[in-house]
Amino acid sequence: MQRRDFVKGIAGAATVWSLAASAQEPERRRRIGVLTNRVEDDAEGQAAIVAFRQALAQLGWYDGRNVQIDVAWAAGDAELERKYAGELVALRPDVVLASGTMGMAAVQQVTRSLPIVFVMVSDPVGAGFVDSVARPGGNITGFMNFEYSLVAKWPELLRTIAPNLMRVAIVKNPVSSVDSSEFGVIQAVSQSLRMEVTPINLRDDGEIESAIEAFAGGKNGGLIVESAISASVHRKRLIALAAKHKLPAIYANRADVVDGGLMTYGPDRVEELRGAAGYVDRIFKGEKPADLPVQAPTKYELILNLKTAKSLGLNVPSTLLATAGEVIE
Repeated sequence: MQRRDFVKGIAGAATVWSLAASAQEPERRRRIGVLTNRVEDDAEGQAAIVAFRQALAQLGWYDGRNVQIDVAWAAGDAELERKYAGELVALRPDVVLASGTMGMAAVQQVTRSLPIVFVMVSDPVGAGFVDSVARPGGNITGFMNFEYSLVAKWPELLRTIAPNLMRVAIVKNPVSSVDSSEFGVIQAVSQSLRMEVTPINLRDDGEIESAIEAFAGGKNGGLIVESAISASVHRKRLIALAAKHKLPAIYANRADVVDGGLMTYGPDRVEELRGAAGYVDRIFKGEKPADLPVQAPTKYELILNLKTAKSLGLNVPSTLLATAGEVIE
């Protein structure tokens, strides 16, 4: 055998060996750290995580096979948000999914390099997460859950279903910048409707019952439960207190109405998670958050609980029934 044939044979064998070895190498498992502002036993929160996993699977990413998803449930607690953000980032995930403004802020404090996709954030530019909606810049992008013009509809809808409403308590989290911004919009609209506004700042469980009971002592009152509280551990207690004191109330999330709240008006939270899965896929494939524009919901839904309306002695106007995306009976 001539030398050049021998070398050619060795090179060919090496190529075959290299291809075979490459075929046997397992695919690198990616890692996603998820920080959610929900309570772990919250039905809507669980549905959102399931939707996220399903959307990833449709894109070829299967939890436990080629991707590992670590979920931390912070329950809207600022201290837990910070703690879990640090723990998730310490795992060095390929992408972090942050739910809510407080959670997003907590993650941003511990990393400026890992790619981050957010959901359920109201004002990412104002909060300093991105440079602009069209060109986020940096390592962060995601999905806005609504614009502040949305919350202006809450007092209007509450007055529509309860025409005698003259007083409204705005239940909010005093440490949430989002709730503070929402409060300003709701307060202005409520006053234009000639409704007396009472802010209720909830810091812990002990404040809830006494604050709601004190407000319910007056006549023609109703509640607006802002988004940070609506997604927190307090929400089921607030629903129960609204029922106990016969207070019509509007909430930020579908789960509140499923659990007995009167009404909600907002975007499809689960759809946000599906969109986030698409962005995670694109980041895995080499795109950068800086080049992925922040997206806003394209539609909002009104959801009504007719059983709750009946228990409050309210007649739901046909105009509301006609525009409702879902009616729970």
